[in-house]
Amino acid sequence: MNLDLQLPSQSPLMSPSFIFGVATSSFQIEGSADQRLASIWDAFCETPGKVADNSNGLVACEHVKRFREDVKLLVELGVDAYRFSISWPRVITKNNELNESGIAFYEALIAALSAEGISAFVTLYHWDLPQHLEDKGGWLNRQTVYEYEKYVDKVTARLGDTVASYATFNEPYCSAYLGYEIGVHAPGKTGRLNGRTAAHHILLAHGLGLKAIRKHAKKAKAGIVLNFTPCYPKTNGLSDIQAANNADDYINQWYIKPLFDGCYPSVIDELAEEYRPPIEQGDFDIMQQPLDFLGVNFYTRLTYSAAKDPSELYVEHPHLSPKTDIGWEIYPKALTELLKTLHERYPLPPVFITENGAAMNDKMVNGKVQDSDRIEYFQAHLQALHEAAESGVDIQGYFAWSLMDNFEWAEGYLKRFGLIYVDYATQKRTFKASAHAYKRLIAKRNLASEA
Repeated sequence: MNLDLQLPSQSPLMSPSFIFGVATSSFQIEGSADQRLASIWDAFCETPGKVADNSNGLVACEHVKRFREDVKLLVELGVDAYRFSISWPRVITKNNELNESGIAFYEALIAALSAEGISAFVTLYHWDLPQHLEDKGGWLNRQTVYEYEKYVDKVTARLGDTVASYATFNEPYCSAYLGYEIGVHAPGKTGRLNGRTAAHHILLAHGLGLKAIRKHAKKAKAGIVLNFTPCYPKTNGLSDIQAANNADDYINQWYIKPLFDGCYPSVIDELAEEYRPPIEQGDFDIMQQPLDFLGVNFYTRLTYSAAKDPSELYVEHPHLSPKTDIGWEIYPKALTELLKTLHERYPLPPVFITENGAAMNDKMVNGKVQDSDRIEYFQAHLQALHEAAESGVDIQGYFAWSLMDNFEWAEGYLKRFGLIYVDYATQKRTFKASAHAYKRLIAKRNLASEA
């Protein structure tokens, strides 16, 4: 059994300038909920039946208390960068002032990373909207766009260029579609108009957020993180191909096309008028701010066929095997094809793979977790990334999801994505075999660049 990750020595991914990192998000690891305002995820967790194990993020991985220990884990891994998110409810009070203890936590974390030569890649919104804003409509209320702009303005004025990279949003699709259209994520609202409205307001907030970042951080890179689930037709029939194109427009291109082309994809014309987002004059101009980078999150693909009901755009099919523990198909070829397609379709800035990883059925045996299945997943996806880079896509970094096991949203603590195993009862962190493999790959790259 090979427990190493291999890349060709001449691969663009093995160049000294390529960034290897790991990623987390605030609600999933921080805990210390008593030191911040409530978020929509706190309320969602309190709603019976919404989270698989009825858990919450009140304690999570106690990262706020243990961040210095966690920075030592990053040092041991040897990563170049750490991607984490800032909790809006932790740093902004209800009166729209900076919460000094909240922002001080992030300043201390960034300083600790900087002291070890680890770059801070900050995400400004990873789904944890303050609940008091949701009470006024959340992302269905255009005013939330301007509340977000104020939040970003205050945080970036304080952190400035101590951060290497700012992403305005993580996965607008998940916030809008999962949260406001089908209701499986916070805040649990449903309806096609709700989903399209939330998406529009988030993309608008992204544009205003980018302007605020650039005002205060002259050296830091500014961009956005989008997730992509490539859409494949069930058969080669024309109707299935069209259904897959509709799905791609609706769940993928909807969030990127406005940023580059200043419009929504043509599938918007298939929607009845009452489901179209409330677009105001000048909105697309705001969305089309230049990007220093595009973050791409990739996990899996899906297949689609034509719907019998004319009001439906497509029929989604269950994931094919082989699957991860969360039930997602393992299909790394889709990552290569996705990146090449995006490269052909849009004038892309440099690309970072800001999340890629797998939930596996990890077992601690004699103090060790031999997650060879996760290593195989990483190996196949790094190879897919190598092929995309060789074909001309400008890929500048890769962030494994995740640094450690954590609160996996609607799955609670049942699914483990971490390179590091967390015993939630004791908060003990243990390197899995995948963490050791990732560490060896980075060390190998460092040795080659020194030679």
